[in-house]
Amino acid sequence: MKFTCEKNVLLKEIIIAQEIIASRNAISILSNIYLEAENDSLIIKATDIKINFETKVPVTVLEEGSATVFGDKFLGILSAIPDGELEFDQSDSRIIIKPFLKKMKFQLKSTASDKFPEFPAPGKANFFELPIKDFKDMILQTVFAVSDDETRYFMNGVFFEKRDEKIIMVATDGRRLAYIEKTVSSGIEDFSGIIVPPKILNIITKRAGDEGLVSISITDKTIFIKFGSYQLSSVLIEGQFPNYQRVIPENQRFSFSVDRFELLDALKRVSLLVEQKSRRVYLGISSGKMSISSEESDIGSAEEEISCKYDGGDVSMALNYRYIEEPLKAMSADELCVYFTEANKVITIKPSPDEDYFHILMPMQID
Repeated sequence: MKFTCEKNVLLKEIIIAQEIIASRNAISILSNIYLEAENDSLIIKATDIKINFETKVPVTVLEEGSATVFGDKFLGILSAIPDGELEFDQSDSRIIIKPFLKKMKFQLKSTASDKFPEFPAPGKANFFELPIKDFKDMILQTVFAVSDDETRYFMNGVFFEKRDEKIIMVATDGRRLAYIEKTVSSGIEDFSGIIVPPKILNIITKRAGDEGLVSISITDKTIFIKFGSYQLSSVLIEGQFPNYQRVIPENQRFSFSVDRFELLDALKRVSLLVEQKSRRVYLGISSGKMSISSEESDIGSAEEEISCKYDGGDVSMALNYRYIEEPLKAMSADELCVYFTEANKVITIKPSPDEDYFHILMPMQID
């Protein structure tokens, strides 16, 4: 195998490939990245067995062939080499990497490509299409709320379903819930809820643009996703996702609205003196204003006041600042509205004016 290509074109794909396999400790074929040069294209594959990644980049093929290389070192070499055209020459269980404009070369051991695992295929499963921008928006509004508690594995992914004329994504860790829905064409068949690992979803947000469509196919245990030159698949998380509809309040008596950027900036400053274990910040809402405060034992405290639109009685609540900050960063509206009934019951954060998503948070104890 022998080919030439632009360094940065290859590097951005190898970064993603290495992210998939980086969690592997043992050096094995699964620590390698698959390369195949043919028809002036380089096919790149990586897998951690559960998630499979495949893409294609343009190269000048001088000799067709395939091999696998240790991903971590391959990425390190590409990152260190100056920008420009590179030559790759693989033979005799090694690959030689040389830039055209510098007197340097690297030799990296390669392994036969026939040892690399075969990727699953969707078979006869039907693909359906969604606007890639809508799909990215759904991921960005939910993926941060996924639980990292492995004992509650059924919350370690994003719940995804098609119901009536809407596709829905939901994520929760038991203390917060993120929900978004999009109206879709009637040509997409309803499908039962599945739980998608966040790893594959994060790849989509990093690599997908805002134009075009994403193709999705779902089988009993696997989701297949295609967009641009990328083909991804992932084993689904098994288990029963919580009944999220029971958590969504039907009515909340009170509400206040606030500038999203003002609140984010205030949170950033106040969180400098927050207890690291609890991450508790205090919100005090009164007519026309909101105070955000924190206190770190034996070190200090912080307080900031911003304006808000509210006409009710004074109320105080405590929240995990990260649980407020993450949905605020994901939102795009300039203004948000917070709905509540009592200070110790769930609050709902929505964009103002209302859109197709919302976030539910469980307050903490004040003391």
